[in-house]
Amino acid sequence: MTAPRLMQQQTRALVAEVIIGDRLRPVSEAGVESLIASIRQTGVMKDAIHVRKKKDGKLVLIAGAHRLEAARRLGWEYVEVKIWTDVTDDWSRLMEVDDNLAGAEMNALDTAVFLAERKRLYEKLHPETRADAFHGNRHTGKLASDIVSFASSTAEKFGLSKRQIERIVAAGSALTRDEVRNLRAAPAPVTLKDLTEIARIPEDHDRAMVVLKLAGGNAKSASAARRQLETEEGRAPTVDPMKQSEAEFRAIAAAWKRAGAAARRRFIAEVLDREGGSA
Repeated sequence: MTAPRLMQQQTRALVAEVIIGDRLRPVSEAGVESLIASIRQTGVMKDAIHVRKKKDGKLVLIAGAHRLEAARRLGWEYVEVKIWTDVTDDWSRLMEVDDNLAGAEMNALDTAVFLAERKRLYEKLHPETRADAFHGNRHTGKLASDIVSFASSTAEKFGLSKRQIERIVAAGSALTRDEVRNLRAAPAPVTLKDLTEIARIPEDHDRAMVVLKLAGGNAKSASAARRQLETEEGRAPTVDPMKQSEAEFRAIAAAWKRAGAAARRRFIAEVLDREGGSA
């Protein structure tokens, strides 16, 4: 595959001729207004827009949707662009993702969506880093030491912890495009806690209904929406397996800590006996 190439470092293109195409999120009204205010104050647009030149000569936006919209509203005929060629769809999408993550004001929902997409693209470009690429201890030595996980590399890139990245990605990966669109319409901003709760819902029907309750303003949080749904459908509250497992572990650990040496030895002996002599 030919590597992407910066065809022209900086040139001008007609605003009307830049094709926006499919984007991960719509432009933010506040973001566009902020850019317009900055441009009017300084007289310049700080960064050029990145576009890809297709084989038919058309220019398709890669990064800079807010800048392009600001130029359109200001009535500009031309806008400064950097033109790329030999660009794949995946490379273009990854550049869009990183441009937004690095420079845009994004809420929890957009951050989750963009990081989930970045993980998908990262693992497509680096298949050896996927969790399912490891089978037992087959990968050893230099290969294993050379492999850097998506969460670790992205955490370093964006100044977040590995655990934060994993939680955000899990939330973004669980949502369908319709659910993302509905959550964007919610009267109150959706929090990372809401998204994490939604990601834990195993049933598609339940997840969709919780999203609709949040989008319609009928619940203040995802957990509240989930309780409402269970009450309306006459179901017992859902027990989160992860939370239940954690609670059980903490209870066992606390009991072990309180127990004396004799009780601990007896416990171990009985467990070993019950399991047939193996821990």
